[in-house]
Amino acid sequence: MNQEEVYDAIVVGTGISGGWAAKELCENGLKTLVLERGRMVEHIKDYPTMNMDAWDFPYKNELSAEDRKKYHKQLRVNWAPKDDVKHFFVNDLEHPYIETKRFDWIRGYHVGGRSLTWGRQSYRWSDIDFEANKKDGHGVDWPVRYQDIAPWYDKVEEYIGVSGENLGLKQLPDGKFQPPMDLICGEYDLKKTMAEKYDDGRLLTIGRVAHITDKQAQVEGRNPCQYRNRCWRGCPFGGYFSSNSSTLPAAERTGNMTLRPNSIVHEVVYDETSKKATGVRVIDTETHEKLEFKAKVIFLCASAMASVGILLKSTSDRFPNGMGNDSGMLGKNIMDHHYKLGATAKIDGYLDKYYKGRRPNGFYIPRWVNMDEKTKRDYLRGFGYQGSASREDWSASIKEMSYGKNLKDSVLKPGNWQIGVTGFGEFLPYDDNKVTLSTTEKDQWGLPQLDFDVEFKENEYKMREDIIREVMDMFAKAGFKDVQPYDESTGPGLGIHEMGGARMGHNPNTSVTNKNNQVHKVPNVYMTDGAFMSSSSCVNPSLTYMAFTVRAANHAAKQLKAGKFS
Repeated sequence: MNQEEVYDAIVVGTGISGGWAAKELCENGLKTLVLERGRMVEHIKDYPTMNMDAWDFPYKNELSAEDRKKYHKQLRVNWAPKDDVKHFFVNDLEHPYIETKRFDWIRGYHVGGRSLTWGRQSYRWSDIDFEANKKDGHGVDWPVRYQDIAPWYDKVEEYIGVSGENLGLKQLPDGKFQPPMDLICGEYDLKKTMAEKYDDGRLLTIGRVAHITDKQAQVEGRNPCQYRNRCWRGCPFGGYFSSNSSTLPAAERTGNMTLRPNSIVHEVVYDETSKKATGVRVIDTETHEKLEFKAKVIFLCASAMASVGILLKSTSDRFPNGMGNDSGMLGKNIMDHHYKLGATAKIDGYLDKYYKGRRPNGFYIPRWVNMDEKTKRDYLRGFGYQGSASREDWSASIKEMSYGKNLKDSVLKPGNWQIGVTGFGEFLPYDDNKVTLSTTEKDQWGLPQLDFDVEFKENEYKMREDIIREVMDMFAKAGFKDVQPYDESTGPGLGIHEMGGARMGHNPNTSVTNKNNQVHKVPNVYMTDGAFMSSSSCVNPSLTYMAFTVRAANHAAKQLKAGKFS
């Protein structure tokens, strides 16, 4: 590649945000270089396990003892990586980081990033979220409100395909939805109980999920969800949204995108004279060659912690502590969501009922606490639940003596119904929850490792207690049996919703990015992954990343065409 060529834009990262940045910039006519630190993954071609079954793997889809060592931190999430999807998660031995305090950093280094393995839950923020910091004094005020982002939510939802139902809730704005997926036995019972026995605004709905469900929908290169629930392997039908099936092909169709995998961006280059960024420095992972690529606009979409790390490493006489770090806030206010706590229960009856397909979704219970005096708690902000019901796996009741006729009979008789939920609660921003660069430990490329010093605090622990208390009460009122709470050992990060580190705000003295996602003091550098988040809400953040990315990319295109970055 010609290192003297000046691109209109460089996008760092190809995940949820990077794919959208590439699409919007290219469709605006910008010649765009897209850099990905991991290997190439082409839609369909590079989904090697998409049609395999458990018996096609040597250990029935479990990792070997050797692989468990390689993925020892990625395994903290429990449900992955399995043998069918380990290639979409990083090898922890090859990509280490430091935990001054426990931080569960779940990553995927390849084209498409975690857009191939995300949970696809897609919820809008409301003004309750955007105004929370200002009202209770935690963090800095968001410089935007819902009305600023609503049209961009519309555009994203209509393009990616989000199924769900509109509810008219002030805390969970309605959207542009495709037909909702169905609830099933037990879930209807819980929904009915909540409507009859609570008067505090709580309700149950099907999850809003980025899957095409409208069979008449015309989406280029994608088809409706097939209910296989093998999404994390890569969907050959394109039923769920990913960068690989959707935004990157759209960018490629313009003829304006140059995609370069195996390219670790470690620094944004700053020009003291123009007071702008001029490009990025890269290490080629295959040749170890050091390269520099030039552009008029830079979009950092490498994932929240990686993008923060890039800015921390981008030092100069003007920015000795990291690019744009005049406020001292770069790397601070790291957040995530609560995860791995909730309850399970058994459901009597419905033994004559089953379900069709493998629904890649569950139900959702939106936040209702701390909405008014009736729902006020002794902690700030709120939480929601995600869960599902199912019939028990037949193997749970099979013992060594059950071979032969008993085994065959058991295979044909599903177990009883059960239900489970997990709470997702808001994590407040704290200045002392931070990520820094190690002064002693480096990775295989000679770059300083990230050092995490992040923890839950009193507000989070009080919320966790309430999350369990409330679901136990709901399950009991629904008449479910053997209600069991769970609160597994976890650290921040395991929700895989890491946010913050380059927060958005009005004032450059207290924040890193402005209302348009630009670094305050380097306006041709945009950050649109989770790094810019000034608070965390309690809903899955990916839809919000996408909406902000589309908004920022169109802002950047207008600025560039107006000659602001020349």
